[in-house]
Amino acid sequence: MKPLEVLATAISPDGTHFELQRHDGNYVIRGDGYDLMTSYAHSSEDAMMSLACPKPPADACVLVGGLGMGYTAAATLALMPPKGTVVVAEIMPEVIEWNRGPLGPLAGNPLDDRRTELFEGDVADAIRGSESRFDAILLDVDNSVDSFSLPHNAWLYTTEGLGAAHRALRPGGALAIWSVGTDSKFEGMLRKHGFGASTHPIRERNKRGGHFSVLVGRRS
Repeated sequence: MKPLEVLATAISPDGTHFELQRHDGNYVIRGDGYDLMTSYAHSSEDAMMSLACPKPPADACVLVGGLGMGYTAAATLALMPPKGTVVVAEIMPEVIEWNRGPLGPLAGNPLDDRRTELFEGDVADAIRGSESRFDAILLDVDNSVDSFSLPHNAWLYTTEGLGAAHRALRPGGALAIWSVGTDSKFEGMLRKHGFGASTHPIRERNKRGGHFSVLVGRRS
């Protein structure tokens, strides 16, 4: 049996202990002992852009938060036009370093694409500082709208956070949120803040994966 390797560790701004692990050719990022991202199951991350913005305009600009293992960014770039921009927001410098190292080849090194603009900071700050900039905001930073990787991420799903996301989107733009499950109550919150709302269940192709969802709110 091949051993589990801990390749690197990091401490988030709120004190969460992160580990980058490798086992039998697969990579896992864990936070305080829980699997947050894996290299063997990423169909739901791959689907976020196609659900939010399947036909981006020539000058498209999409915000991806956070970087993870790069799969969401890579799937976004695959649909983007030559002059489009993908802003990737990542608060942890170690995760950026890991994506420039062992994780990079997994998703085809999306940070090296000339259309990628790296925002080294909190995705909430990228949203707050933007107005009518993005055709899509793709949030893959938490397990769900009420289960957070970092406690301060709770702001993203509040009245203030959803209002800021609405302002940051262009008309017709969409907010897509990765989630381990569905949340009809949150769909109601999206509608209350000027979004059309839908939930898209995703079944991972890999047997080791599971069932996840992408919540989509579209600005009218």
